[in-house]
Order: sequence, then structure tokens, then C-alpha cells
Amino acid sequence: MLRNMKSPYWPLHLMLLPGLILVLIYSYGPMVGIVIAFQKFMPAKGGLFASDWAGLDNFRYVLDMPDSMRVLKNTILIAMFKIVVGLIVPITVALLLNEVRKELFKRGVQTLIYLPHFLSWIILGGILIDILSPSSGIVNQFLGLFGIESIYFLGDNSWFRPVLVLSDVWKEFGFNTIVYLAALTGINPALYEAAIVDGAGRWKQTLNVTLPGMMPIIVLTMTLALGNVLNAGFDQVFNLYSPQVYESGDIIDTFVYRIGLVDAQYGVATAVGLFKSVVSFTFITASYYLAYRFANYRIF
Repeated sequence: MLRNMKSPYWPLHLMLLPGLILVLIYSYGPMVGIVIAFQKFMPAKGGLFASDWAGLDNFRYVLDMPDSMRVLKNTILIAMFKIVVGLIVPITVALLLNEVRKELFKRGVQTLIYLPHFLSWIILGGILIDILSPSSGIVNQFLGLFGIESIYFLGDNSWFRPVLVLSDVWKEFGFNTIVYLAALTGINPALYEAAIVDGAGRWKQTLNVTLPGMMPIIVLTMTLALGNVLNAGFDQVFNLYSPQVYESGDIIDTFVYRIGLVDAQYGVATAVGLFKSVVSFTFITASYYLAYRFANYRIF
């Protein structure tokens, strides 16, 4: 022990201690509550282990619910669209900004598209509700100039998913663009010089030098995103959805919220959350393996 204390790295390990304590208290400590998934939990009975055990009844109840498969389908569809569109847009923007030679303009655009990342969905949700309002929203007023009838974007099942995907991409693509711009700086300039000597134009250089140089980061971000395939964005959906769009917008997290906190079915809500955690853990494990296999990514 004393020998380890003489190591020059022990002050760094000591700096990790507050973060480790917070993780143990707020991440691992609440995991004791998983037992609620196997109980007919009644808070009035006085504790986690005072309620009657239900075995797997809560899980069977969830599987028999008519809404469970719809919620799972919505979660996967919304999350997958967010992953795909959220990958294409920042890559495209990064490539376009990479071609800009006026540094001041480039930095200005980066700052503007990066700002929404710092706003919460409570603020952005209020903004979207206002601009997409069917009566006074600026979007419907603009469509009215062309004789198009007002669209209830946040109350129509055919429009709600696209609004979720596009608004999420608008909020986050600025941050992801900076990641890809950083990847572009690591490409050897000699490769571009060789491509120019071979007669390649800007488009050919992009296809044969830029994109292959970005590919490790693209593969890495894509595989790591698989771990979030069941996280369709509770904050966003909760602030934008309504009973009118449960059919297309209700996801696992909002489903758990209504069952657990609104209907007070704590055992059922915990069972759904546990199922989600197990599936997410499987996807995260697979994503880290794929990141290691195709992008040489290592945790340590």
C-alpha cells in the first residue's frame, strides 16, 4: 500500500475519488430498487423489501398490454431515424465548412449552429410549440402564403415523428459537426497534394481522400450510437407530445413515466425500465465490440 502511495500517479487517482463517490451514490445505489420489478410494490408498506413478491407477473403484464409493442416500435423507429439523419447532416456540413476559406465566416457559422446544443428541451420545446402552432405559428403563416392549409405538426401522427427527428438533428448537429471538423484536421495534406497532381478535382478529393480519412471517426460514432437505440429522447418527447400523438410518439421512457408516476404502478414501470436497461446493455456491448473491430477503439 505504501509502495503504491509513492507512485507519481496517486494524486490523479485521488482526484477521481469525488466522481467515483457520486457515481456510486447516484448510479449504483439506486440499482437496489430493481427489486421493485419483482414485487407488488406498495410504498405505504414501508420499504423496498416489505411488499409482496410477484415473481415475473409484472413482466407478463407488460407483454400483455396492447400498447407495449407500439411503444417499442416507436422508440426504435425514432431512435434509428435520429441516428441515421444525425450522422448524415453533420458530415455534410463539416465537408461544406471545410471548403470555406474565409476563417471569420467559418467560425461564425460554427458558433451559430453550435448554440442550440446548450439549450434545454424545455426552452426549445416552448419555441417549437410557438413556431409550429396551427393558428399563429410562423411556419403555418408562411405556408398560408402559398395557399397551403394549416398543419397541426405536434398533433398529427403523420407529422410528429419527422418533427422529433428534424428538431433533434437541428439541436445536436452543430456539436457533431465540430467532431468531424476535428477529424478533418488529422488528414495528411500530402494526400491532397498527391490527388491534385493526379488531376483530381474537389469532388474527387472528397471521395478519395476526405471521406476515407474521416471513416474511422464515422464508424466509431455510428457504432457507439447503437447503445442509444432505445433512448429516443425523453426530454424532447415529453415536452412536445400529447395524447393525440401517443400512437406515433409514445416511447419507452414516457410510457414508464405515465405508468409509474401518473398511474402509480411502480412494479410495472420498474419492469419496463429493467427490460430497457438489459436490451440497452446488450446494444452497448455490441457497439463497443464493433467500435474495436472496425475503428480500433479501446476503452482503456
